[in-house]
Amino acid sequence: MIHFECDYTEGAHPLIMSRLMDTNMEQTCGYGQDEHCERAAELIKKACGAPEAAVHFLVGGTQTNMTVISAALRPYQGVISADTGHIHVHETGAVESFGHKVLALPAQDGKITAAQIEKVCEAHRQDDSFEHTVQPGMVYISNPTELGTLYTKAELEQISSSCRKYGLYLFLDGARLGYGLAAPENNLTMEDLAKLCDVFYIGGTKVGALFGEAVVIINEALKKDFRYMIKQKGGMLAKGRLLGVQFEVLFENGLYFEISEHAICMAEKLRQALKECGYPFLVESGTNQVFPIMPDEKLHQLEGKFSYCYQERVDEIHSAVRFCTSWATKEENVDALIKELKNS
Repeated sequence: MIHFECDYTEGAHPLIMSRLMDTNMEQTCGYGQDEHCERAAELIKKACGAPEAAVHFLVGGTQTNMTVISAALRPYQGVISADTGHIHVHETGAVESFGHKVLALPAQDGKITAAQIEKVCEAHRQDDSFEHTVQPGMVYISNPTELGTLYTKAELEQISSSCRKYGLYLFLDGARLGYGLAAPENNLTMEDLAKLCDVFYIGGTKVGALFGEAVVIINEALKKDFRYMIKQKGGMLAKGRLLGVQFEVLFENGLYFEISEHAICMAEKLRQALKECGYPFLVESGTNQVFPIMPDEKLHQLEGKFSYCYQERVDEIHSAVRFCTSWATKEENVDALIKELKNS
């Protein structure tokens, strides 16, 4: 079986595994206060052009989302998200289990707009019973989105402006950030994220690391006591240096960006082959997630040979599915899938 259902089927990049072995018997302080975490944080701040940022390392995306959101919001506040947003559909209500309602908005190809955000805020403020309803306190977006689409710089600027207008924090989930930055149509940089967001995170789990996400906090109000929240939410790893070592390797010589580009190249090769086969797409995506609409009969032919993620039913005989490439995708595996796709 060759796996294309997600972008975390492999372990970690060999350079990370080698560095983990090389530093295995070092004695360091625990809980992320070691020299590896400190150096990794400095490398990330440099990459973001944000020397005053606070950088914290957590293990996984769900843990990161609920920790950041819990730290930012008051008990009566909720977080605005696309109805396709990860916190709304793929985290088993983790955010809501800590008392913060997800205020889901209808998304267009996984994205929400500044106009939608302002409409929600105005509706809340103009409601005579506003104190009886959840107050919007944050906007959560993913880049890339759950559908592999990207926010443009202009779109993010508009969202950021609306958030500042209404006093909302802007939080960007970057679980697949590397793949977004490497996409041909992308016009955002990490420096842009640091200027436009209050907080965002850089995903390692899906982009070369064994595990780990790097939270970058820009807003001063969110920096204070954030480690208390990490601890309370069970995210303070005793052997925190394992996270620092991985992000050191990813950012010291541009490895994060290099391996992200590989995933995009493999996805584009697959995407072009699907087009040649005549398959339409559920959504146009230039990142590492590809969403073709295929006959169920053809999908049955792939069973036992190639795995993919079912997305949705399109009609009686067609389904939309997702193929994911990653930093570790082998070109020969993509070629094998393409050969099978073209085999009628």
